[in-house]
Amino acid sequence: MPPDNGEVHFIGVHLDRLLERRGLTLTELADRVGVTVVNLSVLKNGRAKAIRFSTLTALCRELDCQPGDLLSYRPGGFD
Repeated sequence: MPPDNGEVHFIGVHLDRLLERRGLTLTELADRVGVTVVNLSVLKNGRAKAIRFSTLTALCRELDCQPGDLLSYRPGGFD
């Protein structure tokens, strides 16, 4: 993995929206996906620097969504 060069990333994570629509808590999703609540929280709050494809696959499976439903790119940032 390359070193963090301080580059600002504009990838939004829409986990809150998907959890609400599915009636799931972060803890329930973490149990289903096999990821710690802390790691999912880091992702949900936009502080993650990376996500494994296996985790993305598991999230999409459990949330019945596509990666584009979970992540989005906005070059101007997020409000």
